Amino acid sequence: MRTTMVGGPLCVYLMLLPAGPASAQAVNSPLPAQITTIGSGEARIAPDRATIFIGVQSRGITAAAASADNVKRQRAIIDTLRALGFGSDQLSTMNYNVAPEIQYGQNNQPPKVTGYSVTNTVRADVRRIEDVARAIDASLAKGANEISGLQFFSSKADSVRRSALSIAVANARADAEALARAAGGALGPLLEVSTEPSIRPMQGMVGVTAMAARAPTPIEPGEQSVTVSVTTRWLFVAR
Repeated sequence: MRTTMVGGPLCVYLMLLPAGPASAQAVNSPLPAQITTIGSGEARIAPDRATIFIGVQSRGITAAAASADNVKRQRAIIDTLRALGFGSDQLSTMNYNVAPEIQYGQNNQPPKVTGYSVTNTVRADVRRIEDVARAIDASLAKGANEISGLQFFSSKADSVRRSALSIAVANARADAEALARAAGGALGPLLEVSTEPSIRPMQGMVGVTAMAARAPTPIEPGEQSVTVSVTTRWLFVAR
């Protein structure tokens, strides 16, 4: 027999397993009844790290002209970030692309190349949240025209996850105890526990506008939510 109770984020199961041939000497010995519960836990933390993707897109009549403009602006951006305290281990090129700009004619006329586009994107790992706005504003002032992504995270995510695990296990045990009492028995020892983490990073997109060069970019990192789910299996002790 299997009885299922579902409430909120927790799912609990009481399994009264039928008799089975456990061994040649105990063919008629029933398997012990067990209770399985699924509990979730959540903890929140303010991010203390960030990643910014800073891009420069340049256009020119030739690929060389577009590349020359791109090199000049991206070099100025990297030099400025280094002046702000970013080390070599915090800056890395994530994308470099050269592509022709093609104009498609009408009346079956062949397409023609009207110019070239060069894109160079650098990843900047920020170790102080207060440097996020400074890095963005300085990059825009030096010629960046693409801030393609902004991601927040915490260097203490592991300890926060363990706190969420403690909450999840406590919730699973509480439901297991309630189910055992409702079934007329008591909760026995823990037989098995497993978990699958789920972390929701805080992400945002930052647009480039004319105001960015005249006013500081407002950045609100908010909080990061760390959620986990645990599955526990307990022995059911009948009275």
